[in-house]
Amino acid sequence: MDNTTPFPSLNVRIMLLLYRSIWLVCLPLVIAYLFLRGWRDPIYFKYLGERFGIHKQRMKPHIWIHAVSLGELRSAAPLIEELLKSDTPIVTTHFTPAGRRESERLFTTAISDGRLTACYIPFDYGAALRRFFKAFRPKYGLLMEFEAWPGIIMNSRKKQIPLFICNGAYSNHSIQRDQKRYFSPAKTLPGLSGAMVKSEFQADQFRQLGVDKVAVTGEMRFEQPIPTPQVAAATAIRKEALSSRTVITLSSIVVGEDTGALQLIKTVQTHFAQQGLAKPLFIYVPRAPERFGLISDMIAAKPFIYGMRSNLLTEDLKMICPEKIKDLDILLGNSLGEMYFYLSLCDLAIIGGGFCKKGSHNISEALCLGKPVMIGPTDYGIEFPAREAIEYGVCKKLDFEQITQFLLNNPAQFCASDQVDAFVASHSGSTDKTMAAIKLFLDP
Repeated sequence: MDNTTPFPSLNVRIMLLLYRSIWLVCLPLVIAYLFLRGWRDPIYFKYLGERFGIHKQRMKPHIWIHAVSLGELRSAAPLIEELLKSDTPIVTTHFTPAGRRESERLFTTAISDGRLTACYIPFDYGAALRRFFKAFRPKYGLLMEFEAWPGIIMNSRKKQIPLFICNGAYSNHSIQRDQKRYFSPAKTLPGLSGAMVKSEFQADQFRQLGVDKVAVTGEMRFEQPIPTPQVAAATAIRKEALSSRTVITLSSIVVGEDTGALQLIKTVQTHFAQQGLAKPLFIYVPRAPERFGLISDMIAAKPFIYGMRSNLLTEDLKMICPEKIKDLDILLGNSLGEMYFYLSLCDLAIIGGGFCKKGSHNISEALCLGKPVMIGPTDYGIEFPAREAIEYGVCKKLDFEQITQFLLNNPAQFCASDQVDAFVASHSGSTDKTMAAIKLFLDP
């Protein structure tokens, strides 16, 4: 976008008018959706007032951090800890219960002290946002990762609330798509006060979209807290039951990838059995919990010895029967919030999403645990840090057939943990860089 073009342009004004109309028409459907989701998870519908921006009036202005879900909140955690050192209270907003729960879990003391409030993001239309702004009077707002919410951006601009993208990334695939569209939420990005992004490549992307102030601050996910009980539990299981076996974790496997993933497992295990070698244990973690039952049925229909985390491990990740785990071909990870456990168990992490056109899921958790990583051919969404990790030799981009051939002829752990640790260390310091960028951007 040409930075000399007045903002908002005519097409943005038309888009915003249509956007408001869509909200007016679709709001009953959105409420019905939350009500239906509330049958399975009551917290979806429990705090409905927050979705309309209804809160009691706060005495002090707040720092506002919007982290849509679990991953975004975890990446923001070190930054939130740093911001809590000041006298300014914080409000974190979320769209999913997972993000809200994680904020409440990580910041229990700050919430009880009144220094942090975790709540749902208001619906993205003017009246709800105005009520939210009146209650919390944000000094400034941080949108974690990449969120083009037209209502939030334009209403913050109208209220003169500085609003920044934080830990931002805009995939090359998405920017090419959005630049071709006459109406695109991304066209509201010039309404931001600035962007703090993961790499110089990302900085160029945001400048192309018309964001004036851009700072390169690195990948905040490299600094997110690692749950030590999960790592300790994985270490104990490896020592007691899996010391002589290679373990490979397939994480965040999405719709369209199951057939290829299960064929990979079958081919690799058949080869090892024919060679008289110990078969690798595969840990299979679907991306969405609603797929747990479906994947269980798919695995059960094949000649695998498999078990589910819910049946083989206690709530605190202790083995119920070590002998059963020793004999498994596949352990199905049918739980939420335990990805660090599944990744800590493995010698190699294969991250899903990139084996179809959805785009790969993040590789940072595995890298932070010192694990080499493989992703599918489609890496958009994680160009950083994936391309840097590939160049450094700690990540490979292959399809399922290529991974299969690699595993038949090479050790699964294709690089040392020290090499992975060195890569992560070379990209550290994002929290300090972000704090410095916020100060710079807010300086008049």
